[in-house]
This record gives sequence, C-alpha cells and structure tokens, in this order.
Amino acid sequence: MTLDPVFLSTAIEAALAAGRIHKRYFRQDAAIQKKGRIDLVTAADLAVERMFRELISARFPTHGVLGEEDATGTQPRESRFRWIIDPVDGTTNFAHGLALFCVSIALEVDGQIVLGVVYDPIADELFTAERGTGARLNGAPIRVTPCAIMEDALLCTGFPYSIREERRRQVDVFAAFLGEAQAVRRLGSAALDLCYVASGRFDGFWEERIHPWDIAAGALIIEEAGGTVSGMAGEPFDAFSGHIAASNGPLHNPILAVIQGARRNG
Repeated sequence: MTLDPVFLSTAIEAALAAGRIHKRYFRQDAAIQKKGRIDLVTAADLAVERMFRELISARFPTHGVLGEEDATGTQPRESRFRWIIDPVDGTTNFAHGLALFCVSIALEVDGQIVLGVVYDPIADELFTAERGTGARLNGAPIRVTPCAIMEDALLCTGFPYSIREERRRQVDVFAAFLGEAQAVRRLGSAALDLCYVASGRFDGFWEERIHPWDIAAGALIIEEAGGTVSGMAGEPFDAFSGHIAASNGPLHNPILAVIQGARRNG
C-alpha cells in the first residue's frame, strides 16, 4: 500500500505540536488526576488528545480516532482509517518531572498499522516509519542491533498498572531475564522502549497488560528497522492483544523461551 504523504506529514505535525504542549506543562503545577490506584492522567494528556482529535476531525472528517483518554473512539465503525494516539506515554514519569515520556501516534488502515510516529520533546527525537519504507530517527535511517547472545543483551520491559494484583507473575519473568541477559531496564514508556530497540539502544522488549496506543506505533517502527515483533507466546503480533515481545530478530526466540520457561516454573 502506498500512503498519501499527507498522512505522515499530519502525524509529524501533530507530534511536534504535542511536544510543545508537553513542554508547556512539564514540571509545572498542572492538574493530576487518578484513573486507577496508580494510573494517572495530567492536563497535558487531555490537552494533547483534544488537539489531535480536533486536527484529525478538521483534516480527515471520515477518519476515526482511538486515544487513551477517550478509549471509546470517535469514528463511525465503517471507517477504513483509524488513528491511535497516546498523548503522553510515560504519564507517571511526566507527573513526577522525569524527562522520559513521548507522544505516540499510529495510523491503522483496514485493520493494519501502516504508519507510526513517536516524539520525545525533551530529547528532540522524532521516530517515524511507514510500512515498507524503513524507520528513521530525525530523518536518518535506523536499524536494530545484530546481538545474538542473550548474555550480551540489554533488554527492557514495563509493568502494568495491575502489578499490585499480579506481582508474582510479572516478577517471575523479570527475574528470569535478570539471570539470562546482561541487564534489564524499566524506563516507564513502552513507546520509547520500542523505539530504543529499533534504534539499537536496546536489544529486546516485552510487556503484557498493555494497550494498543502504547505499542502500535513503536511496533511498526521496530519492524521497519529490521526487528521482530510478536505476541509473548510467539503468535503474530496484534496491537489489541494486550501483550508484546519485540527484539532485534536474532534474540527473538531466546526471549520467548525465557518468558515461557518462567511461566511454566512460576
């Protein structure tokens, strides 16, 4: 599928505008609310999603939007085009003044993710990908690492907001990787984690109980950077399945084996 260039330019325009909103609210006394026991929403989340919905409605009135802060969506069900946005991926970091967050924007056409844009406004890093055309960071091509030995791998993961209710399941897998990989990191932004795999900073990533707006854009960026993405049992990736395993490729099966081994022994 050849995409109209206006889709990517719109996603980039929206991502940069979101970054300006992020900076306006970051480390200020902005309103913070709770959606759950440890799940936060800030004024920046709401402002970015509102801006994005208004932009898409004005520019592409037949397109749908699925966003974290209004997960019911706004599209007519027959729409072929659906934009998926996380206005602030890494909200907990943002709310605490920690400069590890981004906006994540994906476009789904006929059920397939075809475009992904992730922007970190503090580092001024713009990750982009269109299906079949490669992945880029600030316009320059990026590739995953060639690492093929788990002992040499730097991995990353995230914990769901339900961690308190299912701590054992999450910690068993995390502990298993601590015994196999060179190191494991937990940064608090799945979209950035995935982009860091795509750009060779990490070698692999896994997470469950995760939402499509967290991973839709980043998963495509990894694939277009030469990496591999699947479900945590190795099944074909589905952004709406609630789980993901992503890697540079050579480490994918070893990562899946560690996950399955930890679950069997847990």
